Amino acid sequence: MSVVETTEDLKALVKELKGAAYIALDTEFMRDQTYWPKLCLLQVAATGIEAIIDPLAEGIDLKPFYELLKAKNIVKVLHASRQDIEIFFHQGHFIPDPLFDTQIAAMVCGFGEAASYETLARKLAHAEIDKSARFTDWSRRPLTKRQLEYALADVTHLRVVYEALAKQLEKTGRSAWVEEEIAALKQPSLYQLDPKQAWRRLKARTTNKRFLAILAAIAEWREVEAQTRDQPRNRILKDEALLEIASHPPDKAEALDHIRAVPKGFAASRMGKGLMEAIEKGSAAPPPEGIEPERPRRKREPSQATVDLIKTLLRLRAEAAGVAPRLIADSDDIEKLAAREDDGVAALHGWRAEVFGNDARALRDGKLALALEDGEAVLVELE
Repeated sequence: MSVVETTEDLKALVKELKGAAYIALDTEFMRDQTYWPKLCLLQVAATGIEAIIDPLAEGIDLKPFYELLKAKNIVKVLHASRQDIEIFFHQGHFIPDPLFDTQIAAMVCGFGEAASYETLARKLAHAEIDKSARFTDWSRRPLTKRQLEYALADVTHLRVVYEALAKQLEKTGRSAWVEEEIAALKQPSLYQLDPKQAWRRLKARTTNKRFLAILAAIAEWREVEAQTRDQPRNRILKDEALLEIASHPPDKAEALDHIRAVPKGFAASRMGKGLMEAIEKGSAAPPPEGIEPERPRRKREPSQATVDLIKTLLRLRAEAAGVAPRLIADSDDIEKLAAREDDGVAALHGWRAEVFGNDARALRDGKLALALEDGEAVLVELE
């Protein structure tokens, strides 16, 4: 097992990998005590190559490896890649491309919703993953042989999983389906942490403009504090405290001590002063941009029978296609289709429309029907 701990050894590994058609990639990181994820290990495998890179090794420079991950001639293979991409985006200022996410591919290939790496390794690579080191502290050094073997297994079997899924996608002609999903995953907006947008995370169920203006101001204040101090948001102030303050903004710092979710003594601290300034700023500010407008009352609410019929069609078409239903349409899509509110329904575009959306609209419009034939649900085209 090769553990790369110097920049020179990393450059040598990169030279080996440059000729690879694809690289299986994974990370180990810690973020329970920090705002920014702390990258602790990088695992990489290609045909005939397996290595672990130690980002915490003294003096190591990851730039040569990050440059490799930008290479257009090498597919970067990850499983459930969103958190890994977030690390590369913030530490290396890039998103690996081209990218292949085996969890997304597995959903398209009929392995159900959110198939785990362990499941795919067992079914496609016929390998059992040792989970005993899963919750280890990856930032402690030295790492044991067992820890390193566990980490490396996250990419060695990924090679077999990738090749099996890619072969199945080519056979079924569904590679474009996966590419469509991965294109959405590569949008930089998913990984940008703009403090001015931090209020969105709190998912306040109101359009009250004064409440949202204050919430936006204090959420921005907390985000800046968390980023600057490199501490988790809730270590600065819990979500429930922000929501309570926005609902009943105190007019003086001492009143903060009467809010249960605010730590004792917070009002007298430097952060207490900063929070009060944010409350004052929010009280005088307009509501933040991007407030979701209240959904207008539907002229005619769809019947539950209509919703259930479209759900039945979704299950039928998903089963026929061998695709996880949730990947095709969610409950909001179903409700909108039943109410004839087609704008913004993802299921009516791209491969989803071919699999389900076109039939859903035809069923709703009386051009298709569901019937039973030998005990099985079938679609019947109506004249």
